[in-house]
Formats: sequence, C-alpha cells, structure tokens
Amino acid sequence: MIDRSGEMEAFVAAIREGSFSSAGRVLGLTPSAVSRIVARIEARLGVRLIVRTTRRMILTPEGEAYHLAAQRILADMAETEEAIAEQAAPRGRLRVSAALAHGRLSIVPLLEEFVQLYPHILVDISLGDTLVDIAGGRADIAIRFGPLPDSLLTARKLGENGRTIVASPDYLARMGTPDVPEDLHAHNCLNFNFRRAEPVWPFRRDGRDYALGVKGNIEANNGETLVQLARQGVGIARVGSFHVVDDIAAGRLVALLEPYNPGDREDIHAVFVGGANTPARVRVFVDFLAERLAAGRVRRAN
Repeated sequence: MIDRSGEMEAFVAAIREGSFSSAGRVLGLTPSAVSRIVARIEARLGVRLIVRTTRRMILTPEGEAYHLAAQRILADMAETEEAIAEQAAPRGRLRVSAALAHGRLSIVPLLEEFVQLYPHILVDISLGDTLVDIAGGRADIAIRFGPLPDSLLTARKLGENGRTIVASPDYLARMGTPDVPEDLHAHNCLNFNFRRAEPVWPFRRDGRDYALGVKGNIEANNGETLVQLARQGVGIARVGSFHVVDDIAAGRLVALLEPYNPGDREDIHAVFVGGANTPARVRVFVDFLAERLAAGRVRRAN
C-alpha cells in the first residue's frame, strides 16, 4: 500500500529545507531515500514536480500545485489527530477573557488547581474591562456580568454578584456612621464614572424600592479603584460584593446600611462558542469554573 501522507511529508520537507539531504536529516532518512520518494510521486502522476540544479530546487507549476495541496492535507490531518487526541486528554491553548477585578480575585486563584488537573492545557488569560469578540475568535471563553445581548453564543451561568456599601473604620471614626440611607447626603460617596445620569444608589425600605442621589469628589471606571480609595478612608463606595468580602472579614472595611440593601444582583456567565465541535478544553474549563464558583471554593489572591 502506498503511504501517500508519508510521501507528501517528504516532498514538503524537501521544499522547506531546500535539499534532499537536509530533508533526510529532519525525517531520519537518507538523501537518496528522499530523492526516490519524490521520483515515485512524479512517476505516478506522470509530471515533473521539481527541476533540480546544482544549487537549488525549483518547483514546476505542477509542483507548486502539489506542494500547496500537500501542505493543506497534512495540516488537516494534524488538526484531525489533535481533535481526536483532545477527546481523551484535553489539550491546547485556552484563551480566557475576564474583568480585571473579578479575574484577579476569583478566576486567577483557581488556575493552579486547573492546570494540575489538566496539564496539557495552556491557559492564556487576559484581564481587562473591554469586551472581547468571542464570535470573531478573539478568545475562547469570556466571563461576563449582567444581562447578555442576544447572540448565537452559548452562556453558562457561574453565579451571581450582589453589591455592598463599604467604608473604612478610619473614615467612619472621622465622619460618623450613616444609620439610614438619607445620612449619605452628608458623606463623600465614591462612584463609577460610566453613569450618564445623576449617580443614584438603590435602597429598599418597608418593602419599597427607591433610588437615592449621592455625591462625591472622585469617580472611577472600575471597582478596584473605588475599593482602594475606600480602604484609604477617602469616602464610601458601593461595589460588587466579591471585591470586599476579604476586606470586611479582615476589618479593613465595614459593610454599611445592610438592612436597606435592595438585594439587586447581576448574573455571572461564561460565554463561548457552543455546539458539537466545542473543544474539550473549553468544556472542561467551563465545568470547572461552574463547580468551583458555585461551591465558593476560591482561594483569594493577595
């Protein structure tokens, strides 16, 4: 039986390396063996593929066509073998996109365990607050907060995130502790800068939800900055609960006005291209995150 894939590999190697001897060293064959393989291909096809001179090898038009086809076929074979092998042991590069703070606090601490479980997967993680184009191939998985737009992407819920109002003990000692939401009018309330309307914080009193306008002297585009300012005693912030759970436990921040917390929550999803051809490395990572985050098994980053 003719080993046509082996012939193609030898032919492509000869063109890539520039000589039969160099190709033979790469393939573990003698130069004469590589030469015989090329001659056998030419005899079977009935065309000249290579014009050999003392200095180099030149492809004929038929040789150019055969070379391009051979490269494509060998690449398809390699991709098919990789896909089959991945079913047994997930492998390959996994590109993950996550928000800066949530990624640092909740995703990155889990990666050590994940790569121990799946040593053949290379995790390529990018942290930032810019939404990446999953459908366009910019990432394999994105961790997103809040409502998702209609799309052909698959979304797997990983959990929920509430919000907590916090301040440092030092700030409260200087400025006093608000007992009811309206007391915030006398405080420096740190806010996000992407709200177009007047900043408001939601509250619930006697079963009724309402919004209270607040003001402060610093705004930021991310929760980590607001948490840092709150820890420094600059003011009061309302941020995602995952930002401050460790600071509250350690006494660096104090949760405020919890009896008036409206309990508003936003869903956290892993978004990816689903379907029968979803790579195993994507499936196992999403399953891993769903299990660990649902169980609260996150070792916080320092």
